[in-house]
Amino acid sequence: MQSTNPIEALKHQLDTLNETARKGFIRLSTSCQVGNLAGWLNAQQLFPRLYWKARDAGAAEYAALGAVKAFDSLAALQADLATLADMGGEQPDYFGGTAFDPRAPEWQHFGGCHFLLPRIELKRHQGKAALSLNLRFDDRCPDAEIAQARACLAALEKEQPLPRLLPRAYQREDHPSQKEWASWVGQVTHPEHLRHTPKVVLSRETSLVTAEVPSPWALLSRWQGSATDCFHFGIQFAEQAAFIGCPPERLYKREGRHFITEALAGTIRRERDALQDQALAAELLGDKKNSLENRCVYQQLLTQLEPLSHHVHMGEAHIVKLRSVQHIRRLIDAELHREVTDQQLLGALPPTPAVGGFPRHLALAFIRQHERHQRGWYAGAFGRVSHASSELAVAIRCAHVGSETIRLYAGAGIVAGSQPDEEWHELDSKIADIMSLLGMG
Repeated sequence: MQSTNPIEALKHQLDTLNETARKGFIRLSTSCQVGNLAGWLNAQQLFPRLYWKARDAGAAEYAALGAVKAFDSLAALQADLATLADMGGEQPDYFGGTAFDPRAPEWQHFGGCHFLLPRIELKRHQGKAALSLNLRFDDRCPDAEIAQARACLAALEKEQPLPRLLPRAYQREDHPSQKEWASWVGQVTHPEHLRHTPKVVLSRETSLVTAEVPSPWALLSRWQGSATDCFHFGIQFAEQAAFIGCPPERLYKREGRHFITEALAGTIRRERDALQDQALAAELLGDKKNSLENRCVYQQLLTQLEPLSHHVHMGEAHIVKLRSVQHIRRLIDAELHREVTDQQLLGALPPTPAVGGFPRHLALAFIRQHERHQRGWYAGAFGRVSHASSELAVAIRCAHVGSETIRLYAGAGIVAGSQPDEEWHELDSKIADIMSLLGMG
């Protein structure tokens, strides 16, 4: 940030907060100037640190610090949403996510579910930025709450330039190996297996060990430049425990009762030559294997939405072009029943067939039996939830940044007709962007 004026303005608002106004949720805000939100986060000492920007053009950009409240279950989050909605007044945004698999030791800081109401929130939208301080007075001592908020404001640091991403030597190891991968694909595509489980999404963990890992915020900031049509997120619970990503896939978007999701599955590479690239897109749309992969996703989504909504509509298949790959996508929109909550949606939808398989229970059983690496928050959900609206991404195209290791994740939907070598190379294409940022592409 360019000056301490916004911080002083919030301190003044806090010091002069009328005692009669100390009820429920309160947000104190002031305008500010900021260059790079990731650079602002990287300069701070407070944890947790969080970043979120939705995929749509013109979407708001958020950076958040600390936590007024944290929730380790969807039920607790939904209860808090309901509590504040009943009180009326301004409603806060909650940020966080859920795991695909929370059991791995390297994911110990994340848990199976973690959403938070930030203490400090920096939001930029339509060229204007605001710094906010969030307060809660409905379930805590007012004096203690103000003291904690004042301490957080005092700890804020000015925005600093992000550290450069310097060339480093990395030792790479893939789990599974390519030989093991071929064996898995062979098992999934065996006719006997396909009879009961037509799709399993297998994943690979690519571990990059180095003496000094780069700043996760510098990495995310650079990554954003090559992923302009994607969601952008990052969360850091401790100095050496960050999870960042630029996923292309929306889990869902809710505006009131209106609900939007998508089936994003089926992949082919990109080419620099426009005619060749368009030929590949046409090949993808006409390919039986990739069409089957996409169909498995939208059929299960439609089944899951049936008891939760009405007026469900699915659009035609179209191509989404990313930097290294292109996908088949079908948009689905619906009107939710009045009583349906985000807790129900997050309990029903993930893991989608795009990251797990179809039918879900059989695909997940195969994954848990064979994958020795634990996915943690990879292939889970991440985003923003509020009373009025919510939007979450499927946490793919991501990286777990530890103290000495960067773990990259990619998956491929295995269906009838899948070839082991082709699917292995698809995994490489999916992590190509971040590998190039690390000087390994």
